[in-house]
Amino acid sequence: MTGRGVQARYMAAMVIDATGSGMYLPLSLIYFQHSTGLSVGRVGAIVSAAAVLGLIANPLTGVLVDRFGARAVVVGGYLLRAAAFACYPLVDSAGPLFLAVLVVAFGDVSFSPSVHSLVAEIASGSARDKLIAAQRSLRNAGLGAGGLLAGAALTVRADRAFTVIVLTSAVAFTVAAGLIRAIPVHRRSGGTARTTQGRGYRLVARNRPFLALTLLNVPTAFGYMVLAVSLPVYVTLHLGQPASLVGALYAVNTIGIAVAQIPVTRALTRFRRSRAVAAGAGVFGLSFVSFAVLGATAGGAVLLAGVFAATALFTVGELLHGATASALVVNAAPEQTRGRHLAVYQLSWAVPGALAPAVLTALLSLSPTGMWLVLAAGVVVSAVGVLRLEPHLPPAAVRAPAAPQTGDGPTPPSPGDTAHGGPAADPPGGPAATDPPGGVPAAGPVRVRESH
Repeated sequence: MTGRGVQARYMAAMVIDATGSGMYLPLSLIYFQHSTGLSVGRVGAIVSAAAVLGLIANPLTGVLVDRFGARAVVVGGYLLRAAAFACYPLVDSAGPLFLAVLVVAFGDVSFSPSVHSLVAEIASGSARDKLIAAQRSLRNAGLGAGGLLAGAALTVRADRAFTVIVLTSAVAFTVAAGLIRAIPVHRRSGGTARTTQGRGYRLVARNRPFLALTLLNVPTAFGYMVLAVSLPVYVTLHLGQPASLVGALYAVNTIGIAVAQIPVTRALTRFRRSRAVAAGAGVFGLSFVSFAVLGATAGGAVLLAGVFAATALFTVGELLHGATASALVVNAAPEQTRGRHLAVYQLSWAVPGALAPAVLTALLSLSPTGMWLVLAAGVVVSAVGVLRLEPHLPPAAVRAPAAPQTGDGPTPPSPGDTAHGGPAADPPGGPAATDPPGGVPAAGPVRVRESH
């Protein structure tokens, strides 16, 4: 299979997965309320509890990726979700609901660390940035298409449509698993596995630049959450705009990412990843300040135009930050413990995701303007921190080398790329003696988010 064929199969799996997810996600609470007779509030509490408990799968995912390879974990996660979705029509009470949703939560939590590790195994150089960008773009399109299909199905016959939707999602996950399973990947050497055996997360704990990069993502991750958590409440209750406007703002963001992510990321490969990530965080800050200023606007056409402009700024920030941040982090993680590194980094998304509803709504109730200014300050801290961290990150993590051309199999490693166990990999016993404080190899081209 050619390099292009590998990536085409990977992207087909992502689109099928996203379409299946998009069919179900908008209807998840309604589906279980319909099938169990429980109140929406109780269903929401059960789903949230399962999602929080599912976070225990995060460190396990890292271990499994490093032990069995990313492809096996991606496939396993898909099959877990397919099995749980196939059981959804049998859920009729709180207990089975919790168990089924918990299985899905385990699969969901495993997705980001394993799929980004897989990207690192099938592409290198700037091709990784472009593949992540294509993934973000097409997954957005797939989610939107899935939502439209679900809406069309519900117009026919709602009771049967719910069952058809969840079973179709199960089939989508199964097909995606089959496509990923058919992708050839580079095998790890037995020596590499023995080198890291027994040290696991201790190696991650020693990698202080990577941990700093993870912590710096937390304020930005909270910023990403405003579109789902804060913006609907702010626009409708504090700005006095109709609820229909929220859907239009979502459309601006979703369509913007689907259409522009690939060309924007292709252009950004000429620049340092850390600079693009910092620029994205800075644009987020401008967006949040714009939303804060809108609170003092009288209304009318100026307010409406301002809301769309601020949302467009937010989308530009996401275009600059999203795919490039994922590439930066994927390539900062050494191949031997990439799974564990990415599992730790995923916590910088998972924890804000769990806390955002409580934290952002509390700030919004205290002061809507203050909430936006706090978020703006946070992303500015992230931007400045990433720039200051840049000299401590591996050179090939900061700037992507050109993608090597190949016509046979997955894209081979760039010279010296430790992500593929190349010559710059640490010797047995730990990082090389030339490593700077923090345990990241100074030599070289060790190359340092998903989606959310």
